[in-house]
Amino acid sequence: MSQVTHLRPLKYRSIWISDVHLGFRGCQAEFLLDFLQSTECKQLYLVGDIIDVWAMKGGLFWPQAHNNVVRAILDKARGGTDVVYVPGNHDEVLRGHLGSEFGNVRLRDEIVHETADGRRFLIMHGDKFDQVVQNGRWLAMLGSRLYDLLLAANHRLNALRRRFGFGYWSLAAYLKHRVKNAVNYIGNFEQAVADEARRQEVNGMICGHIHHAEIREIDGVSYCNCGDWVESCTALVEHHDGTIELLRWTEAHQVLTSEQPVPQPQPAPRPAAAAAVAAR
Repeated sequence: MSQVTHLRPLKYRSIWISDVHLGFRGCQAEFLLDFLQSTECKQLYLVGDIIDVWAMKGGLFWPQAHNNVVRAILDKARGGTDVVYVPGNHDEVLRGHLGSEFGNVRLRDEIVHETADGRRFLIMHGDKFDQVVQNGRWLAMLGSRLYDLLLAANHRLNALRRRFGFGYWSLAAYLKHRVKNAVNYIGNFEQAVADEARRQEVNGMICGHIHHAEIREIDGVSYCNCGDWVESCTALVEHHDGTIELLRWTEAHQVLTSEQPVPQPQPAPRPAAAAAVAAR
């Protein structure tokens, strides 16, 4: 995948990413690396399942692209970005080190973020609201394996699409939106998250876990889900006025790489591209 090098970085106040699943063959590490290298922020939140320990139990898979993602995150932390890692269920081993710090990255179980316009958002991965994960671990592991097989099929499909000049498309996301039980599961999860936000008296919740990126109001509170870097390649971003938007990087990458380099010493500005690809 070509890198966007002729444009200035997209600058945000805060960025949230979740469900990267480094160590899993379905991880879209190249897209994520492009995103990390193309953006700057004051605060970067890693909202769980960044490393997929579950997947690595079935055999080590850790290509150079996954190393590059880790290095890019640590470079941001060393460069002054406040990086907070909130572990999820696939990297729950890190929950044994909550409160500690490594490489300028802080480990927290949950944390409250205040936006530039004064709103308070509780940040957590979200697996505590998933009854399958909490009460049926074996079923969750089985579901994870079946999901892996679906994503493998998705990978082969997109390889074929690229040969014919088509962009990235998620088969898993397509099926998820059309299977009744999956739709009901997502709806129940979102309602549980909104209820927790009200209970903790915050303006909203930012989470991941279900691989379904979304920003919407539920009963007076803001529900924000980062999505993932396996199917949808999405992130939440906060602009400097406090506005939170959902960015779909596969679409953003297509917009940015289609622009022609400006034959001037100064690179072309990037904010207009950001507005074009923001989901909301």
